[in-house]
Amino acid sequence: MKTRITEMFNIQYPLVCPGMTYVANADLVAATANAGGLGILAIGHLTPEQTLSEIRKVRSLTNKPFGIGCALIMPGARENLEVALNEKVPVINFSLGSPADVCKRVHDYGGKVIVTVVNAKHALKAEQSGADALLVTGHEAAAHGGAVTSLVLVPAIRQVTKLPIIAAGGFGTGGGVVAALALGADGVAMGTRWAASKESPVHANTKELIVKKEVEDTIYSKNFDSIPCRVMTTPNSKKIMSKPFNPVRAMWRAYLAAREMDKPLLGILKDVFKMGLEQTLTVTFYGAAVLQIKKATIEGNHTQGVQLIGQVQGLVQDVPTVEELTQRVMREVEEALEQVNQLAGNAVGSAPAAPEKITRIA
Repeated sequence: MKTRITEMFNIQYPLVCPGMTYVANADLVAATANAGGLGILAIGHLTPEQTLSEIRKVRSLTNKPFGIGCALIMPGARENLEVALNEKVPVINFSLGSPADVCKRVHDYGGKVIVTVVNAKHALKAEQSGADALLVTGHEAAAHGGAVTSLVLVPAIRQVTKLPIIAAGGFGTGGGVVAALALGADGVAMGTRWAASKESPVHANTKELIVKKEVEDTIYSKNFDSIPCRVMTTPNSKKIMSKPFNPVRAMWRAYLAAREMDKPLLGILKDVFKMGLEQTLTVTFYGAAVLQIKKATIEGNHTQGVQLIGQVQGLVQDVPTVEELTQRVMREVEEALEQVNQLAGNAVGSAPAAPEKITRIA
């Protein structure tokens, strides 16, 4: 299937595994690439040494394009990004930071830049800074989706920019891919769906929960890490999301998270104190949340942990391999396109098919 996204990134299908913290590791990213999609390696929770190791592991498992993803405002993000730039990773995806200097350096070695956005203002800024594509994250998404649903957000951003769009939030089937393309997107990211695959490092207990949960079983609140965030509904997440996080507790947990990730505290403090009070608190809250994410995602501990998840969890019914999942989604795309074209023909009284149908399958 050819779209601007498949052509820009030299991939077979317009399917993206986004850079999910603790989830999008080298194995999952390489499996996505080998199946014909674009995998984005999550590096925000890693040390520079771990980032280098993961990038090189991806390259040992696939010779196809892949990317890395990070939030630029987070402590240590620039050091990790520097590793990726030195390694000339083909695709750099980032959020929450100024893209101009990154875009130039990536373009200098022939790479591409995807900027994650949640509104039209940020999309325009990214385009003006030289981004090659946008990852547009709607309200339905896991973690820090926007305030507007994908159904409205994708066409709203399409109205203001000509950049290729990867739609994220609420997509987990081939029908969703067709819907996203109809809204103006050029590809889709399916984080929750890819997290529930065999190659994903998500704990078996958590994968089982994803399969069992309904679309309503999520909570969206800023009480988890100070930024509006969507998590799986569990007794522990209900308790945590029921009241604002205390800054003192946040700082302590951020310190524990830094120690857990082998990030030097002094270096983190130097980064943080440059940000100002409001951003410092935001980063501190995020750091405090990291250990809870790890407990649920990697350890399967939902008594202490919290799982970031999208509403599309309610559409997840099994745990296939990435290859099986990719082929299934593309079969569903074919079926959805056939259904839409049949409905379109019926709507005009079974008139002859239009010269150019909405399918563009190679």
